[in-house]
Amino acid sequence: IIGTVLALLASGWAVAGLSGAAGASEADSPGANPAPTVYVATYDGVINPVAAEYLAQAIQDAEDGHGEALVINLNTPGGLDTSMRMIIKEITGASVPVIVYVSPSSSRAASAGVFITLAAHVAAMAPGTNIGAAHPVSMGGGEMDDEMKKKVENDSAAYIRSIAEKRGRNAAWAEEAVRKSVSITGKEALKLGVIDLVADDLDSLLASVNGRKVHLEDGDHTLNTIGAATKSIPFTLRFRILNALTDPNIAYILMMLGVYGLIFELSSPGAILPGVVGGICLILAFYSFQTLPINYAGLALILLGIILFIAEINVPSFGILTIGGLISVSLGSLMLVKSGAPYMRISYYVIIPTVIITAVFFALVVGLAWKAHRHRAMTGLEGLRGEIGVARTDISPSGQILLHGELWEADSAETIRRGEEVEVVGADGLTLHIKGHTKNV
Repeated sequence: IIGTVLALLASGWAVAGLSGAAGASEADSPGANPAPTVYVATYDGVINPVAAEYLAQAIQDAEDGHGEALVINLNTPGGLDTSMRMIIKEITGASVPVIVYVSPSSSRAASAGVFITLAAHVAAMAPGTNIGAAHPVSMGGGEMDDEMKKKVENDSAAYIRSIAEKRGRNAAWAEEAVRKSVSITGKEALKLGVIDLVADDLDSLLASVNGRKVHLEDGDHTLNTIGAATKSIPFTLRFRILNALTDPNIAYILMMLGVYGLIFELSSPGAILPGVVGGICLILAFYSFQTLPINYAGLALILLGIILFIAEINVPSFGILTIGGLISVSLGSLMLVKSGAPYMRISYYVIIPTVIITAVFFALVVGLAWKAHRHRAMTGLEGLRGEIGVARTDISPSGQILLHGELWEADSAETIRRGEEVEVVGADGLTLHIKGHTKNV
């Protein structure tokens, strides 16, 4: 009896062990409810074509990876209207929930960032962040008149109101952010219904949005973010390079380097390297200019200044052209990027050294060119002017002289006897014009 009981217990333990092993094997199998994945994209900077491309790629990656959601860590002072609208279009048409999270602390979603945050399926902010100041500014080469300002403002106000209403957020405040440039903290935004929640960090954010229902274009979706794995979408080297090129300071430096390279190549044909480097810099500068509010009057002034510098090299004007070029380049640099947004302007710390270096360089070149003009020629017929020779025949008015071991035909307005020293005063073809040389005692 005891042996039978022990056998039954042993068989029960074996069955339980097999069941447990089977359960573990089933739980570990790839097809058994895998943990959800939340994709994370981080963007810190101006909203421009590079930002639009990166965030569009992030949405695509999240969709291709069947992600539970995409979190966009955002910190931006604003940017271009066209790039902002491209991002909002991608968010609106996304098949995965997009969570815009203004973080870390001290970050902001200003100007274009307000529109993007309000367009998200879930809008969140970290403590110590702010949102607002979405009034449109002129991004073109000139000032907008009152009528145009009114049209742009009304268009932006209507656009942000439609976005806020679509997401069920505070449309009245959104319109004030455009018309009055109001700005509020994360806690105030939550209280006013501008955002959905305030979260200390990414883990808190994912815990807070779990179970939240969001509306996608293809239907409602309930977020399941508990225990979700996170996968960062890198801001690759390509994006970093392109983003650096959109910096107005970099664009300005590239343009100046390109101009200098072409000047060197034209002044010394065949050098090749300056021309190649200059051409590449100019093309990169043109790429940058398409993302910036370029004032073409400023660009024209810079080019005029360069032309004046070149003219000074070839036509010495005792510094007048150099001064004019310096003034033209300085004014053009200040006017080159026309924008009310500080992050779109060229820094004085870039303009001043560039103008000074340009002025010093061309001043040195002009000085060398002026010395070359004043220096007596050392070769050719002009190089013989002032040289001393000896008459080999009587010269009245023509004859021959010995100069540098060579016999030359010469003529003179005065009579010169054979053996006398003569001085070359000019040349006509292969005939030298001479005069008698008086030795200093």
